[in-house]
Amino acid sequence: MEGTLTARDKVGVQDFVLLDAYTSESAFLENLRKRFRENLIYTYIGTLLVSVNPYQELGIYTASQMELYQGVNFFELPPHVYAIADNAYRMMCSELNNHFILISGESGAGKTEASKKILQYFAVTCPMTESLQIARDRLLLSIPILEAFGNAKTPRNDNSSRFGKYMDIQFDFQGIPVGGHIISYLIEKSRVVYQNHGERNFHIFYQLLAGGEVERLASLGLEQDPQLYKYLSQGHCARESPINDRNDWKTVSNAFSVIDFTEADLENLFGIIASVLHLGNICFKEDKQGCASVPDTHEIKWIAKLLGVCPAVLLEALTHRKIEAKTEEVICPLTVELSVYARDAMAKAVYGRTFTWLVNKINSSLVNKDFTQKTVIGLLDIYGFEVFDKNGFEQFCINYCNEKLQQLLIERTLKAEQAEYESEGIEWEPVQYFNNKIICDLVEERHRGIMSILDEECIRPGPATDLSFLERLEEKVGKHAHFQTRKLAGPKGWKRIGWLEFRLLHYAGEVTYSTKGFLEKNNDLLYRHLKEVLCGSKNSILRECFLVAELENRRRPPTVGTQFKNSLSSLLELLISKEPSYIRCIKPNERKEPSKFDDFLISHQIKYLGLMEHLRVRRAGFAYRRKYEHFLQRYKSLCPDTWPHWHGPPGEGVERLIKYIGYQPQDYKLGKTKIFIRFPRTLFATEDAFEFSKHQLVSRIQATYKGCLRRREYVRKRQAATKLEAHWRGALARREIKRRRWAVRIIRRFVKGFINRDKPLCPDNEEFVVLVRKNYILNLRYHVPKSVLDKSWLRPPGILENASNLLRKLCVRNLVRKYCRGVSAERKAMMQQKVVTSEIFKGKKAGYADSLSQPFASSRLGVSTSSLSDGILVLHVSPGDKQQKGDAILQCEHIFEVATKLAMLIKKEHAVRVVQGSLQFYISPGKEGTIVFETGEEDQVYKDKNGQLTVVSAGKKT
Repeated sequence: MEGTLTARDKVGVQDFVLLDAYTSESAFLENLRKRFRENLIYTYIGTLLVSVNPYQELGIYTASQMELYQGVNFFELPPHVYAIADNAYRMMCSELNNHFILISGESGAGKTEASKKILQYFAVTCPMTESLQIARDRLLLSIPILEAFGNAKTPRNDNSSRFGKYMDIQFDFQGIPVGGHIISYLIEKSRVVYQNHGERNFHIFYQLLAGGEVERLASLGLEQDPQLYKYLSQGHCARESPINDRNDWKTVSNAFSVIDFTEADLENLFGIIASVLHLGNICFKEDKQGCASVPDTHEIKWIAKLLGVCPAVLLEALTHRKIEAKTEEVICPLTVELSVYARDAMAKAVYGRTFTWLVNKINSSLVNKDFTQKTVIGLLDIYGFEVFDKNGFEQFCINYCNEKLQQLLIERTLKAEQAEYESEGIEWEPVQYFNNKIICDLVEERHRGIMSILDEECIRPGPATDLSFLERLEEKVGKHAHFQTRKLAGPKGWKRIGWLEFRLLHYAGEVTYSTKGFLEKNNDLLYRHLKEVLCGSKNSILRECFLVAELENRRRPPTVGTQFKNSLSSLLELLISKEPSYIRCIKPNERKEPSKFDDFLISHQIKYLGLMEHLRVRRAGFAYRRKYEHFLQRYKSLCPDTWPHWHGPPGEGVERLIKYIGYQPQDYKLGKTKIFIRFPRTLFATEDAFEFSKHQLVSRIQATYKGCLRRREYVRKRQAATKLEAHWRGALARREIKRRRWAVRIIRRFVKGFINRDKPLCPDNEEFVVLVRKNYILNLRYHVPKSVLDKSWLRPPGILENASNLLRKLCVRNLVRKYCRGVSAERKAMMQQKVVTSEIFKGKKAGYADSLSQPFASSRLGVSTSSLSDGILVLHVSPGDKQQKGDAILQCEHIFEVATKLAMLIKKEHAVRVVQGSLQFYISPGKEGTIVFETGEEDQVYKDKNGQLTVVSAGKKT
């Protein structure tokens, strides 16, 4: 718990005892708000747990959470309902005494859910055997059955418990749950016949209609629509409710199958439930004599069938009343109003006693046959203090119950405080607190209390009314300081108290009660005639609920108030014999919305739950107390003498520690085994100092630990590197020796092959020969001749002479073939010309050898002639040849023949060019001349003034 104090500004304190302003309700509310905002719904007041309903799933009820709280010191972990359950269980096992957990709060505050979580915790964490698993399952499955028959929807809660419940869980000496027992208190029978707007009847009615099989409903005379039944439709929300009745019916049916309910039991039970619905649909009409009659007996017949009674007798009992006068009986007809009362009284009596039978049936299935001594943990799920706009008899009984429980809580808390002080040798300082015994006496005092006055008014002769009851109260208790009526309050109280109302000043504040219906609800009488009918029922459950012995007993049965007071006294005696734990449940808002915090509503509940009074009592002495061992273990780092280890007695270590810190004498007391700190601020200062010291210590530890980790990592890496290097060097050495051995083998084979190279191929020289061949072939590819004229060739080894010659021939042939394939037709013709030239000039003419390398041109000549009839022919020689002296100009009579043969000779048809007017020719390289062709009287050739050669032709153009 101390670990969260550093975050107290954000999430508040886990224990209200540690509030500085513990008397301030606003400080209390603000701490609750901080925690609720952070989804921290649990807070302690000492050992009392305050629980705020979150109206959402928070994921804090998992199996891992149960394991976390199992066997842990109460204040070691954050507040939780599991901590309350585990603490009670451990104390029970260690001290072998009985415990109880009291759960109270308004409707919708989460009381039922809290009791479920506690039962689930015991079911999961307690040791279990297969033979006892059935008892555990029955204990858990009894909850949905009781909820179905005892819970209902109200405007404030969809699953509101309408009865008080005390459940004993029995454990053997090993701490194994072996059985249980349930006691119910004051079930709200009036809900059976009437519901306010926005409310429903008990769940079982709707579950039966929604989930029951068609055959079952038909056998009960029921239909699925709840609107058809008066007892289910008065709240106008039978179908609007978000409750899934069909699924809930499956859960209840499964629970019935696990618990000892036979088919006959279920048939009789559902027959009773159906008969109640049929009762509500009976309509009475007034006959001519002013008496009640039933025009339609359809519902009467179904009720008679389901309950196993005679229809005529039942009808008579509902419309008539039997009055006994000494030795004779008189049957008087009832009015419609009294018949309705009789009908509703029968429905309430039947349902109320059936619920009691149901609880007894569940108890019989939970009973443990082993009669050895057992310890128990009791769960008391009881209604909290109720204050409505209109408060009636039920609120009066409930608030009286809470007065008694508050009295028990304060007394047990003071007693526990005083016992702890005495055991620790610390002087007890008397605590001033509001003792609500005066209010309890006002309600329950014999002959003078409100309950006694109410009973007297119910049984006195003459007409008794709610007003006469109020007058008797004013007469008997009018002078009591905590009682007021309109008459006693005077003019100041007229606006706040009605004529039929009285006000009580409870421990939680003022509550005004309306006396309307007090007498009727306290009497809760069932006419004798109806009781006789029910005693004669063939329904086995009703026979157990309505015994014939009741008819023989002429004494008036105890009133509801007396029964409740007696059962409450029995409950308190039971609780006083056990060690207590308390859970106070708070509803954060009326709309059941998550994360919404209604200050006014919560402040109202804080007041009516008596939380401020309990806190004041708890803080009257010391705000904080811890065993020396735990205190020293947590804060020993704040003192050099106690850090890191204290070897002496823990008490001396704590004393030296607090002196070093600087505690003032008025701030603390040292007991025999515990240190008591008076003010929260002293603890907060200690915790803040510890937090600062913890950060320094953690930093030092982290630095040392990180250094250790780095050194450890360095050593590990160095060892790994050394090992890796050794392995790598070994691998390299093995690889090197392997390579050398291979080299030796190769060299040895090479030398041996070289020695035997000239011998025929054999194993001794085979590899050498292959190597030589390979190397020669590989080297030869770089020395292959590139042309036919290249006569070079790589010299072969002796053993490859033949192969080399063959390869050379192949190469030459390949080169020749390639050369021949690459020769064009022109090239071939030129080479043929070279052959002809060789035949003509080889050995005969000088300079022939030099001309061999010079290829013949395809044509070195060009022929030009004019378009006239002259015989001039110009032979053009290639101008690029500098050795030529110029073009040749010829005159020939057979010009056509010569030109044609020249064209055929050079194989170019376009080599002869016919020009008109003039043509150009080269006189010498780089020097040009011009020949002008003209027509005249006679043929002549001459050179004109311009140096041009002029050719005159006497003929016409050809």
